[in-house]
Amino acid sequence: METETSPDGVVTKTPAGSVAEVAAKFRAILDAKGVMVFAVIDQAAAAQTVGLTLRDTVLIVFGNPAAGTPVMAAAPLAGLDLPLKVLIWDDAGITRISYYSPATIAERHNLDSATAAGLSAIDALTDAIMQT
Repeated sequence: METETSPDGVVTKTPAGSVAEVAAKFRAILDAKGVMVFAVIDQAAAAQTVGLTLRDTVLIVFGNPAAGTPVMAAAPLAGLDLPLKVLIWDDAGITRISYYSPATIAERHNLDSATAAGLSAIDALTDAIMQT
């Protein structure tokens, strides 16, 4: 499994399939696990509405209020990072899925490990897309 973490805490994985296929598979994983999907934003399609082109890029906003609410109660500005998000994008013909690491979010908002524990679900969910 190819996984990279940038110096600014962005985790990027390389799943098989097109952006549309990976987005559909990720949605299916979220649905199967009962994870709430707040929004799916096709950023390439939005660019087309103003006559611009953008590589295939889809942002999926999702979460579990039972995990996120304690985080935002402890650190209200964590609401800028929650719900969790993944960006599924085309990198010169290679599909990538990227997100801020749970550790980065926890550090940014000075969360203790117990409060931040629910954020780690994003790693397992994106690992699951690598298995499909």
